[in-house]
Amino acid sequence: MLRALDIRDMLIIDRLELTFQPGLNALTGETGAGKSILLDSLGFVLGWRGRAELVRQGAAQGEVVAEFELPDGHPAHAVLAEAGLPGGEELILRRVNTAEGRKTAWVNDRRCSGEVLRALSDTLIELHGQHDDRGLLNPRGHRAMLDAYAGVGDHLAATRAAWTDMSRARKALAETEAALEAVRSEEEFLRHAVGELDQLDPQPGEDADLDARRRMMQGAERIRDDVARAYALLGGDGAEGAMADAVRWLEGVSDNAGGQLEEPIAALGRALIELGEAQDGVNTCLQALDFNPAELEQAEERLFAIRALARKHDVAPDDLGGFADTLRDRLNRLEAGDADLADKRAAVEAAQAAYDAAAAALSTARAQAAGQLDAAVMAELAPLKMERAVFQTEITPAEPGPEGTDAVAFTVATNPGAPSGPLNKIASGGELSRFLLALKVCLTGDDSARTMIFDEIDRGVGGATADAVGRRLASLAHGGQVLVVTHSPQVAARAAHHWRVQKQVSEGQTLSTVLPLSEADRVDEIARMVAGDTITDQARAAARALLEA
Repeated sequence: MLRALDIRDMLIIDRLELTFQPGLNALTGETGAGKSILLDSLGFVLGWRGRAELVRQGAAQGEVVAEFELPDGHPAHAVLAEAGLPGGEELILRRVNTAEGRKTAWVNDRRCSGEVLRALSDTLIELHGQHDDRGLLNPRGHRAMLDAYAGVGDHLAATRAAWTDMSRARKALAETEAALEAVRSEEEFLRHAVGELDQLDPQPGEDADLDARRRMMQGAERIRDDVARAYALLGGDGAEGAMADAVRWLEGVSDNAGGQLEEPIAALGRALIELGEAQDGVNTCLQALDFNPAELEQAEERLFAIRALARKHDVAPDDLGGFADTLRDRLNRLEAGDADLADKRAAVEAAQAAYDAAAAALSTARAQAAGQLDAAVMAELAPLKMERAVFQTEITPAEPGPEGTDAVAFTVATNPGAPSGPLNKIASGGELSRFLLALKVCLTGDDSARTMIFDEIDRGVGGATADAVGRRLASLAHGGQVLVVTHSPQVAARAAHHWRVQKQVSEGQTLSTVLPLSEADRVDEIARMVAGDTITDQARAAARALLEA
């Protein structure tokens, strides 16, 4: 609810402080008195786009402060939280416009952008008038209005959830198809590479082993003769035979040597043991050097094959086995891909069916509610002297989306049999005002979160029709807050609170001011609206009758 509006140096207002109340608040005054300036100033502090030059002539800057009351659960709290702005039960918006055109805004004394102001305004104020393109005249919002009237929150939630699931299923299918396509493009390579690697079957460390064996075999012919000669010198015809003879000779005379040969004989025994081990090692080497020339060729061929594959795939020779496993996994995914793809397609079909069912249920609920809304609006039009007009909520197919497959538009025909069309293109000024009022009465329900402003919505009507307009505005204001700018005495008489906007000249400057009216002042103001400049006793009597009706 809008509690207060403080305007300084805006257009022809030098200083104005207004305190608004719940219920129906009427702003009246002569044409040109400045009623629209109040709306311009309120729109300025709410971030709406309006006049370019708002600062009062001669002032350095203009300023507007609006104070709102925010009950628990008001949607403005969510906007404040998302913007990181302080909240609470009170919301104070302040915006300054310098003479040079620079604008600065604050929310609860915290700087903010115009986008934040506009987001807040959508939750705070609802403006309706003959040129309103933000509310009921905007077809883009008609579906949301019908849904709010129908109370299809559960259907909407189910449709949105089904749309999300379907979108995810489609994305998963697309990703799987793309992945499989990428793998299929290299299927021939994978099969050839895996077959080649499996056939060769390289083992970790094999490259080094083959290289060492190859080097040994290549040098074997050069060293084998020397090793063989050395082995011969170590055998029975060489060192081993000589040492054995020496041992026999010494053992034959050791008894006569007084024990002096025992240690040499023992040393020769140990030497014979070491010599035997040396012979065994040299013999093993000789056997290793004794190879088939074809074996060298085979070792070289395998070594070169391993190194060629390593270069081909740009991996280390010892990593060829792991690389083969990686390629094999990719090939296995390809072979399992058709089954996975079938599962993904089945998931998309199931998600599509779930979405279609949810959207169909939502469409059915909308169609039922549309008929009820049409009947309710038609019932409201009769007291507004438009009983021959036709209001219809048209539901047509639309591109599927998270909110279903319906496009919704409010259409009217001013007379039976006449072609119907959008509200703002078919109805005249006065008819449009009454259509909007009837529609708003039906759509509002128990929603009192936003302050509703009606800007001369009673233009072009009078008498009993104007009285019906006033009664419906008063009904809308019950439990909430409605501000109406009006020239109709019947509408003003229905207000719970009444302000008069008037001009005055001070020191050569024309200024606009707003005065709250007492009961006696209201009689005179309504009498002026009835009779014009000259207020007669008959006009006052008529004003009292309107106030007491």
